[in-house]
Parts: sequence; C-alpha cells; structure tokens
Amino acid sequence: MTDPAPSTIPSTSEPMGELVTAYALWAVFRRNPDAPFEIDGYDVPSVVEELDDAVLSIEGEDVTVRGFYDVSGLRADADLMVWIHGETPETLQWALRQLRRTTLLKSLLPVWNAMGVHRDAEFNKRHMPSFMLGKPPQGWVTVYPFVRSYEWYLLPEEERSAMLRDHGMKGAAFRTTLANTVASFALGDYEWILALEDDELLNLVDMMRDLRQTDARRHVREEVPFYTGRRIGTAEIVEVLQ
Repeated sequence: MTDPAPSTIPSTSEPMGELVTAYALWAVFRRNPDAPFEIDGYDVPSVVEELDDAVLSIEGEDVTVRGFYDVSGLRADADLMVWIHGETPETLQWALRQLRRTTLLKSLLPVWNAMGVHRDAEFNKRHMPSFMLGKPPQGWVTVYPFVRSYEWYLLPEEERSAMLRDHGMKGAAFRTTLANTVASFALGDYEWILALEDDELLNLVDMMRDLRQTDARRHVREEVPFYTGRRIGTAEIVEVLQ
C-alpha cells in the first residue's frame, strides 16, 4: 500500500534525495509475564522523571521522540510503542537503548522493530514524511509495513503511475490524516514502512477500508503487522504497564 495523502515541499534544482535524509524507528514492547511491572505509588514521580530525563538526553543528540503510544488491547501481544526519528541510524539505535534502560521500559520484552529512511516515494518524487515537515504528531497512529508483488517493479512505469494516482486520490480525501512513508529496503524484512496519524481513530479505519478498493492492492504481497495506538504522555505509561 502506498502513501494515501502525500506531503510535498517546494521544488528545487537539486534532486530531493540529495537535500535531506532522515531515519525513523518504531519499537513495540509488551509486558513480561515472568517479570511483571510493579511500582509503589511513591516511586511513580521518580521513574517518570527518569524517562523524561532520558528523552531530554537523546533529544540533545538530535533525536526526536515523536511519541509513546498505548497499543494495549488492540493486539494481544503488545502494550507500548515508541516512535523516534533522527539523521543517522546509529544514533537511533543508541537512543532506543537509552530508553530501554529506564525503569519504566527495562522490564518489557521487544515485540517488533522497524527502521526506515526517507527516499524518493513511489507515487511522488517530492513527497516528504510529515514528521520531516515539522507537522505536530496527532492523537492516534497506525504503523504497518508493506512489500510489493514481484511483478510490481517490472511493470511499465505508466501503468504503475496510473494505479498509484488512483490510490493517492482516494487517500487525499482524508485531509486531516498525516502520512509518513519511509523506505525500508535492506533495513529489515520490508520494502516500505507507513505511519498514518490522525486525531480521530475512525478516520484511520475509514481510510484503510477505502484504500482496499484500488488496483494497486493487487500488487501487495505483505502488509502486516499493524500496530495502532493512542499517543500518551510519559506519566500515562505507568498505568498502561500495570
């Protein structure tokens, strides 16, 4: 599946890929049944402050925490998702380790990780992910990977363009939804990672349903797992994990 609501920046005389590069990393965690998270109420402020300090520390190294997300209940195997982005992959790896070493996160088990990088998108060479355009995060996010069919990249360009155009027009109807498409070739098991953000969860539900009705759907051989959650503050993580 492709980015349904492309974001663009003004054209320049240089190729877009040479202007700026940014990496994004999503990490999903679950509670460990063999080591349940238990904390005394008196300790809550200190453990939250510890996580806040870790966030400030990594942001001092040019890593942005897009958000922490409550994904509990929507899946049986996940409770918390973290989304960070920055200019270099090794800094994101380091930043995730800093977060995982905090009291709130260190007892959690990893469920799913995905890293992507901004490159030319299939549908629009001038597309940039919303997080790179400085757009504020929305209240809900759904994150999923996708892999094209084996035939897709061998199709005539005009045929692919027509399908992508139709796909994009359906997505563009959802004007409040922010799209973030990043390439993941060689960074994991996927070709693309897509994160859609909206303050209304129903908009994400309706968009995903509408995008099923396009020819481009015939050329997707994998687009799971989905991780959907509500953006929460660090203090709310305590309740999610108990």
